[in-house]
Amino acid sequence: MIPLSIIASENEAREWLRSHLDVSREMLEKLSEFCIVLEEEAKLQNLIAPSTLPHIWTRHIIDSAQLLSLAKSYGHSESSGIWLDLGTGAGFPGLIIAMLSNWQVVMVESRARRINYLQHMVERFDLAQTARVEGMRLESLDSFDASVISARAFAPLDRLLLLTERFSTEKTLWLLPKGRNAANELEALSDKWQHLFHVKHSITDEDAKILAGYLVK
Repeated sequence: MIPLSIIASENEAREWLRSHLDVSREMLEKLSEFCIVLEEEAKLQNLIAPSTLPHIWTRHIIDSAQLLSLAKSYGHSESSGIWLDLGTGAGFPGLIIAMLSNWQVVMVESRARRINYLQHMVERFDLAQTARVEGMRLESLDSFDASVISARAFAPLDRLLLLTERFSTEKTLWLLPKGRNAANELEALSDKWQHLFHVKHSITDEDAKILAGYLVK
């Protein structure tokens, strides 16, 4: 299970990756390169909040990587199928999942400049075997059964489920970083949705939460 201690520094973030996900030195170097490319691209388009640039490892990389630990805790392995990431944007969590695992990651992004950026990152980090970018609105994407669905600041929970339920089966694990309002969004969820969601603690912010669980059809 993910520990409740908060990852407070960039060095702690790297150590967490080594100790919890067995990330190699070579991969840590690739992630460092990823951060450099991201910072350069962030000067050209609004990929992440400027205030988070000095804290990319904690605020973005670990925030994404912890979803791998959660997936494993629910019994979902990298051979389970497709990991669908909605509104991938700057690459979180989709690119990080693809870099740190063998999941087949499908990243959905509709904004042209971010699509180009994501395609560039897939090519630069040799991720074509484990990741693909679907440059379109989710409504235009053909349906398939996803093993895991993740979304970081994609849409309010009710709308997110409405848009995405056609990719979900009773075995699909949903991992939804929802910040400080996770419990409130869950409580406000329409009676239309039967679910087995739990509110999990994030290891990057003591107030942030992750909704994890299943839709029951």
